[in-house]
Amino acid sequence: MIRQLQQGDDCSGTMIAVGRGVDIMGSTPGARGNRKASLLSRMVRRIILWFYHWKGWKLEGHLPDLPKFVIAGAPHTSNWDFVFFVGATAEEGVQPNFMGKNSLFKWPLTKFMLDMGGIPVDRSRSANYVGQIAAEFAARDELALVIAAEGTRSSKGEWRSGFYHIAMAAGVPIVPAWVCNDRMVLGFGPPIMPTGDYAADLAKIAAYMRSKLPEYERFKILEAQAQRLTGETPDQ
Repeated sequence: MIRQLQQGDDCSGTMIAVGRGVDIMGSTPGARGNRKASLLSRMVRRIILWFYHWKGWKLEGHLPDLPKFVIAGAPHTSNWDFVFFVGATAEEGVQPNFMGKNSLFKWPLTKFMLDMGGIPVDRSRSANYVGQIAAEFAARDELALVIAAEGTRSSKGEWRSGFYHIAMAAGVPIVPAWVCNDRMVLGFGPPIMPTGDYAADLAKIAAYMRSKLPEYERFKILEAQAQRLTGETPDQ
């Protein structure tokens, strides 16, 4: 169902349900081409999408019509965030990918984790995980990588820079994504191509996030973080 959000809602905008004709249920894109997804992963994905629609989540904004990008999502406050992002990207006809410790991809979960969009990463000190993901971007024709920019649910609102380093190394844009749990709205912003000036680019992202949820405390903290990095005096 498509409906216009009422004026005065904490999260305002237009709900959209647009597909790109991508088969997100029957095949799994990867560096070696598309392969048929396992029965288990198809069943789990259908359950996730059913739950997403049953809860009545609404979508604001489009993902860019680009083959590769990093989705930097915030806030990260619940394990249900994964469900909502799977549902929202499915509305756009995109199967999202995520990073996971390589130990999670061992048998018997290997095929299931890959089918769900997982990308195994070696996070040991000697490994360059940014380089690993950049190589994955280079090897694939399409890749939409979802990253919880705050890092953990315990974050007060400041973002870690991993999402930015990955986008820079891969040469792909960053799509800011926000969640309003009170109104059950998830939104995608315009793509931002990283320039190499992390402080300036983070300030652009923070300004967009504040424009969507002006009174949300974690986005105020994000904006203050960007202002500190750029040398500006945070607003009191």
